[in-house]
Amino acid sequence: MIEIKNLSKSYNKGAVRAVEDLNLHVKPGEIFGFLGPNGAGKTTTIKMMVGLLIPDKGTISIAGYDNSKNPLEAKQNIGYVPDNPDVYDRLTGMEYLNLMADVYKVSVEERQERINYFLDMFNLTDAVGDLIKSYSHGMKHKMVLTGALLHNPAVWILDEPMVGLDPKSSHLLKEYMREHCERGNTVFFSTHILEVAERLCDRIAIINKGRLIAIGSMDELRHGDQAGSLENIFLELTEQ
Repeated sequence: MIEIKNLSKSYNKGAVRAVEDLNLHVKPGEIFGFLGPNGAGKTTTIKMMVGLLIPDKGTISIAGYDNSKNPLEAKQNIGYVPDNPDVYDRLTGMEYLNLMADVYKVSVEERQERINYFLDMFNLTDAVGDLIKSYSHGMKHKMVLTGALLHNPAVWILDEPMVGLDPKSSHLLKEYMREHCERGNTVFFSTHILEVAERLCDRIAIINKGRLIAIGSMDELRHGDQAGSLENIFLELTEQ
């Protein structure tokens, strides 16, 4: 579902290597966690996956589409939520959701059903007629999540999706992530909440200083010298 080959990205004319020779394969039906310390290259990788940054080298395939050769087809299959919920403050919540539905060509009947579903999930029904600039950070994050998932994309790419969510919304989102993957789809998400990744993910990749340093299920990550919780494994690997 996601295929990343030999992906590299640098800044400052090559002085800063943000991502270096990254290879990943994420399968259909998989919740895949992408972990690393601050500055490890997670957000840079995600921005290349969704087409916001151009790699120095390497290829990225989303649902069978090369995101550089077939960007529109790749993006049609992506639901992307950034780590910072930048959104149009002068629109109402409903205007924003209808804009997103128009962009992804969601039919009137389908959009209404899905909008109502997410508004109920995230407890936004009473606020959807208000201007987004009046929303709290958490409400904006829920609105961005709703807009990103309205077109029912096969691949969710979420950068720190739990940040700003209240416990109930976080729980419902995690349940929905699992349901999405049980239908043969894929969720790729970064997080600093290691307990969530340990409980939720089918496989986990750990990146440090732009390089992949570990990948596998929790059982596979515990193999060899590493043992115990994901937190222990993460700290041991990233501090070496």
